Amino acid sequence: MNILRKIIDFKKPLVQELKETIPIKFLEKSIYFNTPVVSMKEYLNRENASGIIAEFKRKSPSKGDINKYAKVDEVTLGYMQAGASALSVLTDEHFFGGKNSDLTVARKYNFCPILRKDFIFDEYQIFEAKSIGADVILLIAEVLSKEEVKKLSSIAKTLGLEVLLELHSIDQIEKINKNIDIIGVNNRNLKTFEVSIENSISIAKSLLQDIVKISESGIKSADEILTLKEYGYRGFLIGERFMNAPRPQEACKTLVSSI
Repeated sequence: MNILRKIIDFKKPLVQELKETIPIKFLEKSIYFNTPVVSMKEYLNRENASGIIAEFKRKSPSKGDINKYAKVDEVTLGYMQAGASALSVLTDEHFFGGKNSDLTVARKYNFCPILRKDFIFDEYQIFEAKSIGADVILLIAEVLSKEEVKKLSSIAKTLGLEVLLELHSIDQIEKINKNIDIIGVNNRNLKTFEVSIENSISIAKSLLQDIVKISESGIKSADEILTLKEYGYRGFLIGERFMNAPRPQEACKTLVSSI
């Protein structure tokens, strides 16, 4: 069993409990529910955009604690001031040390696209994402069938949310549908945990040229970003490289300046 399946199996009873204690009707009363989203697709396509999607996360299953005491308001505001194009906020608590309120705080301090980075398999989580101020949801092709991707992405569109579909391999391309706004290619091998931008490069060759593409995981340098741009990538999701620094926002500023 890979780590993604382990996370999904752990979260299923937790989501079921939330559905019973905080119904969708309650989520719909959030001040964010009728607020128009900020388009990540448009921000990534802006001329002279850095394309950096700067991520806030405190820990990971493979690395343990990364930056346990980082403040979400300070870091996310600093990311945007440093020139990031968008934000990604982990809201999974058990594996990544996140919480829904992290995203809501980021929303309060930033007018920019915010991705809710979580492991979505139930339509309830999409309503939840909208209620906490997210603009984009993540669907992971590795753990969802083609039919599940279609159903969940359709629900997201009815709420006005954008959809990022994450691929790990070329064979998952067939799960793309008309509701997908952005394709993310994850560079992490789920069996070995090794990361290489070669995965983004190889999959890019099989994707339509006009689709907005982002590369995720293992991006270490401006040179790698420039290489990925040559293959049509508009976005670059970076988390641990920034969060490992005492001041993640300064690490982001340094990378943006060197692109």
